[in-house]
Amino acid sequence: MSRARFAAPLILALLSACSILPKAESPHIYTLPAAPGGRPAAPAQANWALRITAPSAPRALDNSRIAVMPGGNTITVYAAARWADSVPNLFRDRLADAFRDSGRVSAISTDDANLAADYELGGNLAAFQTEYVDAKPTVVIRYDATLSGTRRHQIVASRRFEISEPVEGKDVPQVVEAFGRAMNRLSGEVVGWTMQSAPAR
Repeated sequence: MSRARFAAPLILALLSACSILPKAESPHIYTLPAAPGGRPAAPAQANWALRITAPSAPRALDNSRIAVMPGGNTITVYAAARWADSVPNLFRDRLADAFRDSGRVSAISTDDANLAADYELGGNLAAFQTEYVDAKPTVVIRYDATLSGTRRHQIVASRRFEISEPVEGKDVPQVVEAFGRAMNRLSGEVVGWTMQSAPAR
């Protein structure tokens, strides 16, 4: 019997085996839930422009995975779930939206556009994950913010912001909703602190 006659059944067998293998599950892609609608009444606009940069972050957070600490110092990720962008970019864009919604700054930009600005808001994102405390999941966001003047490249103010938000359940969609609530709270605090810290131009 020729090699060709042996090869044909073998190829068919391999193709059949491949067809019954389980397909890789496509990940669910999540965005941060939108902030509550409606712009609050705001004081007069500041007469300066603000550029918001994506924060630095540890390697475990500098990606699009949704991080979770199930216990101790172990950090892992939710299976088959991702953010729509990297965590630093997602964080930056939500902060920018919060400033725009506040109506308190005359011009807002981000570092991906690299436009001229009077002040720059950046920092380090030390935590952006779910942590289990007493078997209950809680979203934790920790942001070390730095506000600097762009003309003299001097730090104007710095502060640590930390938010903990309980998760109403244990499924990924409920975790994402908790991230949205936590970011809304943190963004409001960052906006208020920035407006108090930046001198008028």
